[in-house]
Amino acid sequence: MKIGYVRVSTEDQKLDLQIDALKAAGCERIFSDHGVSGARADRPGLDDALAALRPGDQFIVWKLDRAGRSVHHLAELLRVFQARDVEFCSLTEGIDTSTPCGKFLYNVLGAVAEFILDMNRERTIEGMAAARRRGKRIGRPPKLTSRQIRKATVLTRDKSIQEIADMYCVERTTLSKAIKRQSENAEADA
Repeated sequence: MKIGYVRVSTEDQKLDLQIDALKAAGCERIFSDHGVSGARADRPGLDDALAALRPGDQFIVWKLDRAGRSVHHLAELLRVFQARDVEFCSLTEGIDTSTPCGKFLYNVLGAVAEFILDMNRERTIEGMAAARRRGKRIGRPPKLTSRQIRKATVLTRDKSIQEIADMYCVERTTLSKAIKRQSENAEADA
């Protein structure tokens, strides 16, 4: 049996292209993960596809990076397939592990996919560091201003943390952490 697997990383992407290609390749069952990164270990669609495989089956993806982004993960999948007598096929790259050349290509392209992911990660980290050097704050904006936190700290003498959090429309833990962080910063400055 030919078992297909499709995946897109974001909710606004479509699976149609991949599904059409897998159907044309003769896949009898197709499993999917929508809005799930290839780097994530927990992919329910992939887990279901792997559970459906039986000896003699073929696992088919449209493109190698749909199965995984790291050499380690792709190599582990190949070992699982070999142990379970399952062949792997990537349509775009023309990889078919029933051949020695296909096994070789599978590992080489997996290494390239991991290299690209590492390069993107490195560029992101470098870009964030450059932004910090320019004085930009990275990450989600704080829910409370310094002034609100100072006022909340004073209010804790007369009101509970929950009452103050409700006043500022934030979670109790958000307020508690902000007050603690401000207190720690004040101690460090003193």
